[in-house]
Amino acid sequence: MRFASFIWNGRRGLAVDAGGANFVGRYSDDPRYPGDLHNLIQSGPAGLVAGYNQLLSGDAIDMSSVLHLPPIPNPEKIICAGLNYLDHTSESGFVQPDYPTLFTRVNSSLVGDGAPIIRPNVSEQLDYEGELVAVIGRGGRHIKKADALDHVAGYSIFNDASIRDYQFKTPQWTVGKNFDGTGAFGPVFVTADELPGGCKGLKLETRLNGMTVQSALIASMVFDVASQIEIISAAITLAPGDLLVTGTPAGVGLARKPPLWMKPGDICEVEIEGIGVLRNPILDEVRPN
Repeated sequence: MRFASFIWNGRRGLAVDAGGANFVGRYSDDPRYPGDLHNLIQSGPAGLVAGYNQLLSGDAIDMSSVLHLPPIPNPEKIICAGLNYLDHTSESGFVQPDYPTLFTRVNSSLVGDGAPIIRPNVSEQLDYEGELVAVIGRGGRHIKKADALDHVAGYSIFNDASIRDYQFKTPQWTVGKNFDGTGAFGPVFVTADELPGGCKGLKLETRLNGMTVQSALIASMVFDVASQIEIISAAITLAPGDLLVTGTPAGVGLARKPPLWMKPGDICEVEIEGIGVLRNPILDEVRPN
């Protein structure tokens, strides 16, 4: 099952892929609207299937005309893993840690497919980071690795766009990873049953203006999806709808000579086999008067 969240003429809606990339769905003011994707995930696997079927009998949605939202616009938690591909760790000048480098994002940084990623007026060091997102379906604490993938509802794509000079102003990366309008997420949520376990075997590719700048197999992660769930849930109770943004491979702009920063007019695409393509233009922040 594949879900997409959107707005059309001020009306929020949820659509599903009815086959052949033809989407059908319902608006939130429709009496038969089953709830947003977050609510459906919280209702459990049976509720997600029931919601899918309710949407499948809805109206055709022209996804090329609507405003795409992040599949889950307001997750409770967004937990990101840094330095999770050996080649990226090396190009970044770090020694590979034996515990994942975890940080969080905030909801106000999220944008959907097609929406602009914003280069802030305080920096020109806007970098791309294509990543896989695992969406928690069944929450819990102290989840064992052997059971971890049973807690994943599905997957999506993320561009963890980073403001590099702000990221490295302090040992904590929080500010550089949370500028408004820098966390692109989408275009769809794909249920786990449609993809290999942990998305192993799938390829991730990032393109900037059509040029491939990152290309790696998901299986190259140092800490795979199941390991991340086990490690994170040892400390933090995971909840349905939480996002795990699982790390980026080598090829980031920071590591290039000269550095390759995203700038207004650029188009950045992140593609993961079996999920789709997340595509965002780059715009400058509107300067305050």
